[in-house]
Amino acid sequence: MKTVRRLIYAETIRAIGFVSLGFIALFFFFDFVEELKAVNQIRALGYQIPQALLFVGLMIPTHVYELLPITVLIGTVFVMARFAKSSEFTILRTSGLGPWLALKTLLILGLGFVLLTFVVGDYVSPLADRSAQFLKSTFKGKLAHGKTGTWLKEKQAGRHFAVNVGSVAQDGSLREVRIFEFDDNSRFVSVTNSQWASAQENAQWILHNVKKMTFLPDSQSGAQTVTHSQAATLSWPNSISADMVAAAILRPENMGTVDLFRYVQHLALNSQSVQKYELQFWKKVFYPLSCLVMVVLALPFAYLHFRSGGISVYVFGGVMAGISFLLLNNVLSDMAILQGWQPWLAAALPGLIYSMVSLSAFSWLVLRR
Repeated sequence: MKTVRRLIYAETIRAIGFVSLGFIALFFFFDFVEELKAVNQIRALGYQIPQALLFVGLMIPTHVYELLPITVLIGTVFVMARFAKSSEFTILRTSGLGPWLALKTLLILGLGFVLLTFVVGDYVSPLADRSAQFLKSTFKGKLAHGKTGTWLKEKQAGRHFAVNVGSVAQDGSLREVRIFEFDDNSRFVSVTNSQWASAQENAQWILHNVKKMTFLPDSQSGAQTVTHSQAATLSWPNSISADMVAAAILRPENMGTVDLFRYVQHLALNSQSVQKYELQFWKKVFYPLSCLVMVVLALPFAYLHFRSGGISVYVFGGVMAGISFLLLNNVLSDMAILQGWQPWLAAALPGLIYSMVSLSAFSWLVLRR
């Protein structure tokens, strides 16, 4: 059986690698054509063709993560169908490769791709995406989220803070920082403006070039008086780390599972909406498991009977099944946000649906026939 497993694994991995390479080349071309617009816009700042190629190259791990379940399905379908057409799988069956042993063999292979998808999506892709964004910010001078920057909330004993960060510089410093402080009755306490700040590891920010307005209530008249103060540096204790700021600026789908979990906890503690990030967290948890579903879905193709013609129709069917999986995954994510569904259910539902389809096909085509 070692020889059989070696044959199936080698052919399947080779086919999956070939399909993945084709998709990556296609996406690389499309991304590079799109990036030429940025070259024309910031060419004067030094962003030219080599930098654009490097930027697009850093986006490859994200595409690999997104495409792995599809390429696993297409590559496995191609190998199983080819084995069926050439009668190799029939020979393997007569040699003792029963349905359950074949299923177990493919599941072990699928577990390897589950681990690969998790590593790429949780470590390689976030690092590459962040490097790509900071590469472009080197020429733009900053990494910003829209025209108004990004907003975060901080809750401390008797005080609430709304924090606005205009952008993140290449060195990781926070630029154009504004901190709005409120009391428990939602009344202004102070407004702090800082040209830039650095997030320290000891749960505090060091604000630089600070201008602060403090609102002091008059106990007799009830009016408020405003005092102005300035400081070269000011320490502000808080629980917002530099990674959380970067997480708020970067796309949530390109964050690691642990970073997403921590960011969701921070948002929940500060009474902010967490559905979008919680949905991405559960998608990060369940998405690598899709590779298991795909190899099970591909196994029945080995039991088909080819009378004439090639296997292109079946490979095309595998492509359509993979695209429909991604489409269903995206549609259910949008529906979950609109309808208020449980995030874990919306993230797990595509895998559950395709698991039922693949097991039904396996039961009907393999076991009953």
